[in-house]
Formats: sequence, C-alpha cells, structure tokens
Amino acid sequence: MSYFEDLKKRLGIARNIFIDKSTSILEALKRMDEEDVKLLIVFDQQQFLSVVSIGDIQRSIIKNVAITENISQILRKKITVCYTSESFEQVKEKMLKLRTECMPVLNDQSNELVSVYFWQDLFKTERSEGEPLNIPLVIMAGGMGTRLKPITYIIPKPLVPLSEKPMVEMIINSFEQYGCENVFMTVNYKKEMIKFYFDQLENKAYQLDYIVEDEPLGTAGSLSLLKGQINSPFFVSNCDILIRQDYREVYKYHNENKNDLTILSAMSHYQIPYGTLESGKDGQLVKIEEKPEKTFMINTGVYLLEPTTLKHVPEKLFFHMTDLIAKIKESGGRVGVFPVSSGAWVDIGQWKDYQKHIKVSL
Repeated sequence: MSYFEDLKKRLGIARNIFIDKSTSILEALKRMDEEDVKLLIVFDQQQFLSVVSIGDIQRSIIKNVAITENISQILRKKITVCYTSESFEQVKEKMLKLRTECMPVLNDQSNELVSVYFWQDLFKTERSEGEPLNIPLVIMAGGMGTRLKPITYIIPKPLVPLSEKPMVEMIINSFEQYGCENVFMTVNYKKEMIKFYFDQLENKAYQLDYIVEDEPLGTAGSLSLLKGQINSPFFVSNCDILIRQDYREVYKYHNENKNDLTILSAMSHYQIPYGTLESGKDGQLVKIEEKPEKTFMINTGVYLLEPTTLKHVPEKLFFHMTDLIAKIKESGGRVGVFPVSSGAWVDIGQWKDYQKHIKVSL
C-alpha cells in the first residue's frame, strides 16, 4: 500500500486528493476532474506542504505558466492550517471566519497531517464568499437545435431535459446563485413552448424577459435587439452549455484586465492513439512521438461582455460571436480567456454528448 493510500484510509477520505509536489499542473487538473474536487493537498514526499485549488491553477494558466510545470511552481507561499493543540470548535470557528473550503490539521511537533476538515462536511451548506454580481445574463435560445434531432422536432433545444429540469433552467440557476437575477432569453423556434414552461414556474427568484428573433440571427446577431436595454457588463451563454464555475472569479478577472470581452475556455485533453511523426527535408524523419497527449483551450460558448461591445453588432443581420470578437480585436479592444477544467464543462449540443451526460445525471 502506498503512503497516500494508507493516508486516505487513516483519515477516512474517500477521494484521491493527495499529490506530490512533482505532479504537473496538467495532471493536478485532471485529478480534480477525476475526483470531482476543487482542491488537492500537496506533499513533499511524505511531508505535508500545501494546498492547491482550482483557482490557483486557473490563475497560473492566465499567467501563461506551462501546464507541464510541476505544481510546486504555483503553490501559495502562505496557507492557513490548524494544529492538534486546537480544539474542534476552534478549527470550526477559524474555517467559518476565513470561509475556508478545507482545513488541514497538523501535529504540533512533527507537522504531520493528522486530519482534514471540509466545509461541506462541517456546515452542510454550499460555501459562499463575495458579493452578488447583480449583472444581466443573456441566453441564446433561438436556434432550431438541428444537431439534436429528432428530439428537437418535438421540443425546442432549451427545454431538452438533462436531469429533473430543462438544460436552460439549470443554466439560469447556475448564474442565479451568484446574483445574476436579470435574465434575457433570445427565442425563435418553438418560442411559445419555452414561454409556457417558464410562465408556469412558481417562485422564480429571477426576472426573465424574452427577446424575439423574427428570423435566425446567428450566435450574436440577436444582441443588437438588446441595445439600450443593457448598460452594464453582462454574461452571454449558449442554451446547451453548463459550467460549474464561480462566476464572480470570471467577473474579477474581466475587470482587473479591463477586457471588452472574456471567453470562458475549457482545458480539454486528447490522447492520439498512434505514434506521430515529424519529417523534414527530403521526408527524413525528425521526431517520432508515441501516443502524444495534446491539451487545447476550447471555446465553451459562455462569455462576459462590456455593454460598449454592442455597437459592433449590426442591426438584424446574421452575425456570429466569432464575428463580434474579430470586430473587437480590429478596433483595438481586449479579448481575454478565462480557463475552466474540462470536467466543469457540460455540452449537450450533440446527440453523443447528450447521451453521455444524461446517463450520468440519471
């Protein structure tokens, strides 16, 4: 039995959240996805060293730190811990005061890790920190959902269920928990069904307004219909995308970098099941790489925009979000990229993706 396996057993922790400082950033990110956690506990061999969170990894990627670097390169210099000399109530009080997601408890003499407390286990509630965003959310729900036929012959894509709710309602709820209570939804195909569903919901904690497209306007064209109605930064989401992310962190990054538009990207990993070849002059072999793994930043279809970007959207013309991004770049604007892990991104836009996630949710 390895040290970490023994430690898991001794501490009664089911998930594999322990890593060595030599673990790469990419492997740490993949471990978080595999174990469905947002932090890992880092060791220097068998000595407790630190804690690394998804936020630490996101900030390192934004700073262009290579994901092949060891996790030790991005660890915070100072973290909060408790010691065995402190009572359980003192540990709990410290966690509550600092809003700490997890609290390592170390032996006073040896600094050995003897226990770990988690917010969810102690307080039985979701940990929340920071002020509500209170900015609008725009959901692009006017498409015909052709990639999800034949189900979209019957119901519009926004109402396709993922669990006990339609996907679009789950999207709204994911933003609502961070204070986005003013929602605009662009509708066209089977719009009456969408309106009927939301009109019959009781006790909605958000205001929902519809923006009707008379004809399809692409992934950004309908934003022209919002001119004069939005005067603050606002999120835009496709209606088939769900991301587990604290959107306050996205907003903070967007503001600090003075972005005109921020794209949320998923760090997706692909392993090529063959050896790849690189050739040079006269077709001579330069390099062979056996089953390489590649990591790409994928556009998730979720964005944060400044209201001034709406001036680039033409009136009632077919216009994609990529066209808007190009216009912003051409005018000297700033377009940022905020990374999330692939495990935090759910896309049901195609049958194979929908079937995969519906099995998980059921």
